[in-house]
Amino acid sequence: MSAWLLGLAMPFLTGLFITFATTPFAAKKAGITGVDIHKLTKPVIPEMGGIGIVTGLAAAVGVSYILIPTAGLKFATFLFTALIAGGVGVIDDLYTLGPRVKTLLTAITCLPIFLLGTYNPHPYLPFIGPIRLTIVYPFLLPFAVAVPANAVNMMDVLNGAMPATCSIVIGTLLICSILLNQYETAAMCAALLGCLLAFYYYNRYPARFFSGDVGSLTIGASIGALALIGRMEVVTIVALLPFIMNAFYGLASVGRLYEHKEIVSRPILVLETGQLAANTDPNAPITLTRIILAASPLREQEVVRNLAVLTLVSSFLALITTAFVLMRVSP
Repeated sequence: MSAWLLGLAMPFLTGLFITFATTPFAAKKAGITGVDIHKLTKPVIPEMGGIGIVTGLAAAVGVSYILIPTAGLKFATFLFTALIAGGVGVIDDLYTLGPRVKTLLTAITCLPIFLLGTYNPHPYLPFIGPIRLTIVYPFLLPFAVAVPANAVNMMDVLNGAMPATCSIVIGTLLICSILLNQYETAAMCAALLGCLLAFYYYNRYPARFFSGDVGSLTIGASIGALALIGRMEVVTIVALLPFIMNAFYGLASVGRLYEHKEIVSRPILVLETGQLAANTDPNAPITLTRIILAASPLREQEVVRNLAVLTLVSSFLALITTAFVLMRVSP
């Protein structure tokens, strides 16, 4: 038991401390800034703080390998996937990739999982148990990584929204992986959770640093990798329902892949009181945040709190889904 707890605690603490220590330096050194458009004063905030997340995650996964060397292939797959996604994010932050190119490149981040064979084409389904998708499964890998990567990226619109909601999802996957006896996956979840909690300190309202695409794409692709490596595909989909809904609403209302910078009529307006309100312009994209604000204006922190509550609900459903899976896989 002590060795098992150590295998979770050390990656968590490593990710926490390294991310906390490197985020300010990395964000300032990158020299890329963005405007916080949901503030009346429109402050300029350093972006690419997600480099700290990537650094912390790399260190934490390295510690996991030292503690559990027998899972080295899984750890390598997870880290390579995260690093490739982070590299795509860096390029996008520096040069602004088009939405189609970025989506294609995030799909390619599944290559380590495919090439190293760290996936099992027999995903667990609730009530049914494992099903055989030997032929089809490899073709689903790009979607399994690209969808969460871009969905998390689209949720990163308010101070603290991305790290808060993703921390809930990762915490849930940590519990689910333990219940499913996927202890190597649990160690990777712990590493990622430590990084997210450290970054939340800097990104919470009022944000001192933004994650940039380097951060959000890394987190999203990592979640996809955890789902594949840990055989938690359905569980992860349930946990990510608010992210998937937000992405679906946006894409359906705009009718195509898009970048936030391309949108002329934004879904959220900033009132003179500093509160956020839903834009009534029919040309504005429909997003989960806009739906939350449809009833009445709210402060930014209140909107993030609502997003967190929605994620808690979906995460609770993910835990129930895991229980139904266990009904079929437990002896």
